[in-house]
Amino acid sequence: MSAYIVVIISFMAAALLSPIVIPILTRLKFGQSIREIGPSWHNKKSGTPTMGGLIFIFASLLGTLFFVNKLDTSVVLVVYCSLGFGVIGFIDDFIKVVLKRNLGLLAWQKLAMQILVSVTFVYLALHTGLVSTAINIPFSSITFDFGIFYIPVAIFIIVGVVNSVNLTDGIDGLATSVTIIVILFFATITALLKMPLFIFCYGLVGALFGFLLFNKHPAKVFMGDTGSLFLGGVVASSAIIINQPFILILVGFIYFCESLSVIIQVISFKLTGKRVFKMSPIHHHFEMSGWSETKIVRIFTTVTLILSIIAYFGCGVG
Repeated sequence: MSAYIVVIISFMAAALLSPIVIPILTRLKFGQSIREIGPSWHNKKSGTPTMGGLIFIFASLLGTLFFVNKLDTSVVLVVYCSLGFGVIGFIDDFIKVVLKRNLGLLAWQKLAMQILVSVTFVYLALHTGLVSTAINIPFSSITFDFGIFYIPVAIFIIVGVVNSVNLTDGIDGLATSVTIIVILFFATITALLKMPLFIFCYGLVGALFGFLLFNKHPAKVFMGDTGSLFLGGVVASSAIIINQPFILILVGFIYFCESLSVIIQVISFKLTGKRVFKMSPIHHHFEMSGWSETKIVRIFTTVTLILSIIAYFGCGVG
């Protein structure tokens, strides 16, 4: 019953906060600058308030505090990791919208901070005994012990997932819609494992639904890097905590497609001078092919739902 209530509380908090926060962001001139390399028709979105991720971050934490009776280690660590990445995103957004430097943090600065958050999270997760170096292999009873290589592998997964979620946030409602399904998957798994983390996950699902009311096409607010990096932190750290990082290949399939499309595009252009996609990340390719933003969101979300159902049976917790 608490799961349903936390969803409702977080949803209401986000839905009620948005009409208050959006005008404030507008007055502060925290408007999104549209990069020239994107689709030309995205220019009309310039000035739309960004950093809206603050809305669902606050709403999800509010809902969680109502029902988490004690500071459970899994909740603390996931919230730490998520907020750590959220802070990095906030700094990046602040540089873009306040200091008017469109690219935000330099790549090496962002990566260094992301690695720092990841290292701290993985160390604490191991030190507290919440996770071990043996990772479960989906759809089997096999575990593979990475030993001393666990930390670099986990860091690589976390940083990769976080930046992949960030790339997915390119059209109205896409990252929000896809991530609702992904977080719902982790909420279900953690509930079956009787981990208090499920409360936070359900709270975030409710908060994202409330935020989506204003983030769907045509978006009245963007989540910014503040929101997308926070969501990436939740997804990656939740997978680590339940000892199922490889399940992200399925539930995070859309995220990986977004990143892979960028990598393929860059390598192809540098080696041959030709582009594989009309534009990357891949959601822009479909836009350039004539798909509407709502169609892309609908199909990408449906794919995530189907793969998440398949992944559920691969976790062996049902």
